[in-house]
Amino acid sequence: MWNDLLHLDVPVAEKILRTVLVYLVIVVLFRLTGKRMIASLNTLDFVVMFLLSNVVQNAIIGNDNSVTGGVIGAVTLVLANVAVDRLAYVSPWWRRWIEGTPTTIVDHGHVQRRTLRRVGIRQAEVDHAVRIQNGNDISDVWAGVLEPTGQFVLTLRQEKQGADHGDVAALAERLDRIERLLRDTVRG
Repeated sequence: MWNDLLHLDVPVAEKILRTVLVYLVIVVLFRLTGKRMIASLNTLDFVVMFLLSNVVQNAIIGNDNSVTGGVIGAVTLVLANVAVDRLAYVSPWWRRWIEGTPTTIVDHGHVQRRTLRRVGIRQAEVDHAVRIQNGNDISDVWAGVLEPTGQFVLTLRQEKQGADHGDVAALAERLDRIERLLRDTVRG
């Protein structure tokens, strides 16, 4: 029994190479599918993710079903991910290639239609993002950027932005001054 659990049917070097190669192929596939897929997984995307993990399983483990082989594969995946992440940290070129760059979707209140088609975002998704940011329509948006993480970040025009803590504090201070002036006027 212990022999079946721990005996490797595939050499360690082959198992590591298989895992790294499959990892890199998956990274390239996700990079080519674009940022949008990463941020907003729909039902079909989840199905693909689940099936993808099953499809590549045999490519990673080969004919080896041992615990040792599984541990080697898991450790290799984690280490490959750490290595790619560290490389992205130290190399701006690698980071741009792995993560991508921000993509402007809305510029000065105008949707970049060609860019929408290229990144696979529907107008309805842009409109939804505007409403989430408390905008009425796209004309309220100064800029809209699809970040490398897949997040769609909108910046409302200055006059359409809500009040922040500094605005409220300045208004409270101004009201205090008006109140003091009124009190002084009534007394004087």
